[in-house]
Amino acid sequence: MSTPSNPSLSIVIPAYNEERRLPGTIRDVRSFFARFPQVEVIVVVEKSTDRTVELAKEAAGGDPMIQIVANDVQRGKGYAVKCGMLRARGQFVFFMDADLSTPLAEVLKFLAEFQAQPEVDILIGSRAEAKSQIIKKQSWVRRNMGRSFNRFVQVFGVEGIKDTQCGFKAFRKRAVEPVFSRQTLNGFAFDVEILVLAQMMGFKIQTIPVRWVNSPDSKVRIWLDPFKMLIDLIRIKRLARRTLRARPLEPLSDSHAQ
Repeated sequence: MSTPSNPSLSIVIPAYNEERRLPGTIRDVRSFFARFPQVEVIVVVEKSTDRTVELAKEAAGGDPMIQIVANDVQRGKGYAVKCGMLRARGQFVFFMDADLSTPLAEVLKFLAEFQAQPEVDILIGSRAEAKSQIIKKQSWVRRNMGRSFNRFVQVFGVEGIKDTQCGFKAFRKRAVEPVFSRQTLNGFAFDVEILVLAQMMGFKIQTIPVRWVNSPDSKVRIWLDPFKMLIDLIRIKRLARRTLRARPLEPLSDSHAQ
């Protein structure tokens, strides 16, 4: 298999200190997408303190479908996702967590939804939809902290979206550069910022129910990161407005309708 010159699908996976989980994830991704010739997988590894990069390259086995990007800094999940999304070339670009909490088969469901609704620019996985299947739940503490955060999101961030933090989102190519080139937050609240920016720029967002299995090895530090996320959340709309004043979106052309 050779690297596709014009991939139809890009998968972005951010990683930090993932030597235990990432090699298996890469092997699963290689196996799942082996029958899809127009796929590129971009694994962005933040500067880690373990052997994530080495083991990721070993798991990739020289497969040209898999790109291992070793960042020389550790700025946060948002920064890793941004690096991968701006590098991606596919007509549809997904980012997903290294633990594959949302199974890879959901990619096919999202692609079918894009085909059925050509006006939709962004699909985000939601664990809050009635048809979502939560195979393994988070702890009581994490669930309640998540619900509290989402209440703040409704006030300060993205109205009408009940779950902004599910790490499984997909974008048409036309929305990737405008949104991610304007992203400023590097931490876990980046999900809300990109959705606020997308809404302000007029891109159409839709939630879609997903299957989801909680991973016990979450990188969110339960007694620190939520407070940092809340501080970011309170200023997200102000940040987004300032960003768009400095870099307004060009009027949507016919390419947006493609």
